[in-house]
Amino acid sequence: MTNIETIFLGIVQGLAEFLPISSSGHLVIFENLLGFKEPELLLDISLHLGTLLAVCIYFRSDIKKMVEEIWEIAAPKTDHRFRLKPHASLALMVVVGSIPTAFIGIVFKTPLEKVFGSITTVGMMLIITGFIVGSTKLIPKTREKLTQVGPLIALAIGTAQGLAIMPGISRSGSTIVCALLLGLNRELAGRFSFLLSIPAILGAVVLHFDMEAMTRVGVVPLALGFASSALVGFAALTLLMGIVKKGHFYYFAPYCWAVGIFTIIFTW
Repeated sequence: MTNIETIFLGIVQGLAEFLPISSSGHLVIFENLLGFKEPELLLDISLHLGTLLAVCIYFRSDIKKMVEEIWEIAAPKTDHRFRLKPHASLALMVVVGSIPTAFIGIVFKTPLEKVFGSITTVGMMLIITGFIVGSTKLIPKTREKLTQVGPLIALAIGTAQGLAIMPGISRSGSTIVCALLLGLNRELAGRFSFLLSIPAILGAVVLHFDMEAMTRVGVVPLALGFASSALVGFAALTLLMGIVKKGHFYYFAPYCWAVGIFTIIFTW
């Protein structure tokens, strides 16, 4: 695997992780096109770490406030009245939403990894993703009014994120659409979706870390892939949050349908 190839895959990851077109699906497609018969899961994880850095930088203000407000709860107080501040509540909901994601990831890790290299399956899942993001066209704006994430909503969005482990199903697409259907306003739907991705990506790193694979791929290609996915990912995240706020999420549906159909035809 050359440095140019890993940089290219990093660019693909950076774009597809945040735009609702499935980064894992696109990585499987391009890895097959580049001749990688078995996708390197460690490379995929290193590229995800790059986009994780982009999330942390973009939402650094939210993350800082979450840490500060959680620390206030843990620190001793003279006033014993308990009041959960907004960002502390948001942090708690990220933990709650991570429970179904972790359960699905751990229980179905092995069978889903077998599917991970099937390019035909990726094509079918991309078509499904197109219908998922396209459904936002039918969501009335009056429905998107909730300004706080509750436990049931967090569990539902976390389940959607867990199911998106299937390559071709967009994580950002499924979680944001789930949030919108449950009534969250657009800005909060996007914020919660990407904050929820932080523990999911860290968990995936732990599950898939392999020193032998690191030696096989090489430290330099992994580092270059990480850097390119982080830079492109930050730009894509900035673009997507603007699209979500404007209610134009469904714009990505035709692209997912086209790539999905092309992928299926190509494999036949």
